[in-house]
Amino acid sequence: MLLLRIAAKSLINRRTSVLLTIISIAVSVALLLGVEKIRDQAKQSFTNTISGTDLIVGARSGSVQLLLYSVFRIGNASNNITWQSYQDIAGHSKVAWTIPISLGDSHRGYRVVGTNTDYFKHYKYGRKQPLVFAQGLAFSALHDVVLGAEVAAKLGYRMGDELVVAHGTGNASFAKHEDQPFRVTGILAPTGTPVDRALYVSLEAIEAIHIDWQAGTYLPGSGGSEPLETRNLQPQAITAIMVGLKSKVATFQLQRAVNNYRKEPLLAILPGVALQELWSMLNVAENAMLVISACVVLSGLFGMLTVLLSGLNERRREMAILRSVGARPAHIYCLLVMETCLLVSMGILLGTGLLFVALAAGLSFLETEFGLYLQLTWLSLHELGLLGIIFIAGLCTGLIPGYRAYRYSLADGMTIRI
Repeated sequence: MLLLRIAAKSLINRRTSVLLTIISIAVSVALLLGVEKIRDQAKQSFTNTISGTDLIVGARSGSVQLLLYSVFRIGNASNNITWQSYQDIAGHSKVAWTIPISLGDSHRGYRVVGTNTDYFKHYKYGRKQPLVFAQGLAFSALHDVVLGAEVAAKLGYRMGDELVVAHGTGNASFAKHEDQPFRVTGILAPTGTPVDRALYVSLEAIEAIHIDWQAGTYLPGSGGSEPLETRNLQPQAITAIMVGLKSKVATFQLQRAVNNYRKEPLLAILPGVALQELWSMLNVAENAMLVISACVVLSGLFGMLTVLLSGLNERRREMAILRSVGARPAHIYCLLVMETCLLVSMGILLGTGLLFVALAAGLSFLETEFGLYLQLTWLSLHELGLLGIIFIAGLCTGLIPGYRAYRYSLADGMTIRI
């Protein structure tokens, strides 16, 4: 206990360099814990992008590709699904509900999703949270559009505003459906998922805006002159289907039936399995973040070692005085190790506090700018284990200056060198 008081007073006497060392360690600890917490919760958010959907059906390709374009709106489908095939799947005795999806158009870089009102009833994310309208309602008229939260916020749209959909999925398109503008009738609440980054119209609207388009080329009048209200706007093909089953037991049975569908080549995937497969492809970036954070922690510990070693030569007289009043070399050794333990402990406590303050202050920013919905939770066992490793590493770092102080003799400390 006496050595602990001496170590504390010694640190107070060198408070400027000690404070800088503690801050260096604290920033390193906060960065490591922050990266780990964001990585863990980002993974949970990623895997919770879609929930409650048992199967996703699309043209036969790869499971990750199907997941990317149907859920994340990244990439394009290799082929479409005929409307007849959709009806066959929707009418299956084990199917409770389906959500048809039609892709291919965009608006200022955001995807336009053709679907029906079942999308807003059955699509769930997170822990089976339903979609909620922040303003307005789902589309009802032919040229109604519902906006995701990010689309409305970034593009500044409000209820009743009109917008024009572009043909294709590029950020800039010269082929626009200007003859059929849409009116905003609903804006969804933020979800932190790709739902926020899309516009939603009816399947009939997708058919309507493409009436005068042939093989990707706009040919005015080629679709006839009949009013849209009198036309049959039932789609001939869609891009993908989200399927909910009456019983989870039938999941693999229906998946096998879809994969063996004879009328056209289809693929049915389990969203959870595909999400895990996609996340495993991101392990390289995930591990790189951890390595960078670990290097920052090591640099902080090396900084502490540098401060202790550089100050050790100036403290040789202090060590000699302690020896002269009865302190043994082992006591000097323990004193240096205790100082290191105090430095590391205070750095860990300050770093943990900085982490929670930063998260509390930046939660809304992370949600609005990056779609990361983080929660202020206590440190997990894994994170506590990381702090334990940092403490042990700091303790091992303190053994080096402790050993050097141990070797200083009383005569060496009392000798004035000129």
